[in-house]
Amino acid sequence: MNTPLNSELLTVPQVAELLQVPVSWVYGRLRKRSFERLPGYRLGKYWRFDRGEVLAWVTRYQTNREAA
Repeated sequence: MNTPLNSELLTVPQVAELLQVPVSWVYGRLRKRSFERLPGYRLGKYWRFDRGEVLAWVTRYQTNREAA
C-alpha cells in the first residue's frame, strides 16, 4: 500500500459521498478482514483513503460479488 504523496487523500465522509453510502457503512468496511475490507490508512485517530485505491476496490468488489 504505497500511496504517492501527490495523490488525493479522502476523509471518511468524502469516501461515503463518493460511494453514496452512509458514513457508518465506510467504518463497517474498515472492520472487515477479507477482500471486502476497504483500503485505508490510519493516521493517528483519523482514516484517509487514496481515491484511486477506493475506485479500484469498488471494481474488484463488484467483480467478486458477480462471480459468487
